[in-house]
Amino acid sequence: MSFQIDFSGKVVLITGVTSGIGLGVAKSFAQAGAKIAGCSQYTEESEEASVFKQEMDLTGAESLYCSADLKKTEQISQMVTAVTAHFGKIDILVSNAGINIFEGAEHCTEERWIENHEINLASHWHMARACKQALEQSNGTIIIMSSNHAYSTIPGCFPYNVTKTALTGLVKSLAIEWGPEIRTVGIAPGFIDTPGNQAWFNSFDNPQAEREKTIGLHPVKKLGTAAEIGGWCVFLGSEYAAFASGVTYLVDGGRSALMQD
Repeated sequence: MSFQIDFSGKVVLITGVTSGIGLGVAKSFAQAGAKIAGCSQYTEESEEASVFKQEMDLTGAESLYCSADLKKTEQISQMVTAVTAHFGKIDILVSNAGINIFEGAEHCTEERWIENHEINLASHWHMARACKQALEQSNGTIIIMSSNHAYSTIPGCFPYNVTKTALTGLVKSLAIEWGPEIRTVGIAPGFIDTPGNQAWFNSFDNPQAEREKTIGLHPVKKLGTAAEIGGWCVFLGSEYAAFASGVTYLVDGGRSALMQD
């Protein structure tokens, strides 16, 4: 008999769902049979929301899209209320939304510091707290998306790396304070091949050369994919990961294991 993970009847709420890792996670859970509630900053009529809806239709998954500014707690509460009203429950929260704020410690402004804190750290706590009651009722799971910058970073990535490091503490605290009813884990992806990272490559005079240079820094000699991170989320949300809690898993293609001479 083949090894299978079946999420039929389960409801998964994913933030930052319209592109990149969030969309990949949504597709992976949908392929496993889950019902998908997707959230992002874009309006329901936007092209970005349409991409999510089209991808869900292709999988045949029942889905709901909600627009919310995750820097505003009242919008988070309204969104979670809408999801529970529609589906009746939430089994898994994948708190994925975030933005790249790379300023450097000397030149980062107070405004950018606050923006980074609000979206890359505080929003994950606010999302978890808003979903707590529903997740307790379903003995659910929280999956928080961090970054390999939580473990090692490069010059100029402040203050992004600071909040990603802090998320490992959030994962630990939620696991020990909200367990056993709610299980909390984190994932720290490395360089994932997304449209956002391709835009970063395109900022160089020779994008292909920069891509190949980056690939060369990884022992696996490839970049990660959103589908691979989606697969991690599906496993960590499943019964097979029931003994995993309070830990953030580094998934970076071995880059952190290699001294970068």
